[in-house]
Amino acid sequence: MLCAKAPFYDINERCVDMRYQYNTKGVCSSLIELDMQDDIILEVIFKGGCDGNLKGLSRLVTGMRAQDAINLLEGIHCGSRGTSCPDQLTKALKEWIMANT
Repeated sequence: MLCAKAPFYDINERCVDMRYQYNTKGVCSSLIELDMQDDIILEVIFKGGCDGNLKGLSRLVTGMRAQDAINLLEGIHCGSRGTSCPDQLTKALKEWIMANT
């Protein structure tokens, strides 16, 4: 199958409209990569951080609409940091929405 409009495929050979990278702030992970199609999260990859937790988070949000994930995860804090990897994911998704509307 060839992607009609998408420039590349994700690891599951799905057409990806947009791969987006977000540099995190204030958390152990340093980068979040988003594969999006329309407003649906196809894949989330965290670089660094708590590997098992972040793989679990990635699987949980895969297939969700971006705004639904934002509604669930925004404002979660990790200790006294004032943010967390889930919260940073919401910031990445908001930035992606702003860049693609």
